[in-house]
Amino acid sequence: MVLVLGGCNAQSDEGDRLKSAMQFPRADRPVSRLGATRFSTETERDSMNEAKVVMDLAELEPGMTVADIGAGEGYYTVRLAQRVGKDGRVLAEDIDEQAVRQLGLRVERERLDNVSIRLGAPDDAKLPDRSFDRIFLVHMYHEVGEPYAFLWHMRPALRPGGRVIVVDVDRPTDKHGIPPHLLFCEFVAVGFRLTAFERKPELQGYYAQFEAVGDRPAPSAIKPCRESGETRDGQG
Repeated sequence: MVLVLGGCNAQSDEGDRLKSAMQFPRADRPVSRLGATRFSTETERDSMNEAKVVMDLAELEPGMTVADIGAGEGYYTVRLAQRVGKDGRVLAEDIDEQAVRQLGLRVERERLDNVSIRLGAPDDAKLPDRSFDRIFLVHMYHEVGEPYAFLWHMRPALRPGGRVIVVDVDRPTDKHGIPPHLLFCEFVAVGFRLTAFERKPELQGYYAQFEAVGDRPAPSAIKPCRESGETRDGQG
């Protein structure tokens, strides 16, 4: 196991924003509190075959390299590690130092030799460039307060043909979910294209899959989305 810790980002003069995110548009939506609720127990999620359904939809195969962003207690980390096997790799990331430490203990206890752990920042998961076949954002994207900075920094981490997987719930962003139309708009604003969308009872929500297209836009060129899912210049 590799544990990488990082420092916290400083606040800007605006008080509620990180200095590192100031070059990006402000998100026009509320944000759910971090870790305010646990989505479900691991036993309940397994009884619904949640992880299997997600990994099957993502066409996850042995030998792939994947990232689990907002890994928390490691529900997906453990199952991703089993799926990609000894020739694959999993990077588990979270911004909560305590969660990272607890996950590290779990990885050691379960002898997951193909898992590394990293402490990220709220606006940057700090992923290495051109490293991942799949990046998983499971029931966490609605907690991202700087989505444009977050996605912009994440995009170069994909390998050619790589995909970003989002699992979330269709409800307001301050209620631990995000409406699909708003999710699509924010991803498109940073140069992603939707390649799959499924509503599944096993997920108690939906599955969305994106790929990067074209050049990554300059931060100043990103057109932010309204809560309605339209950009502020009126373009959907």
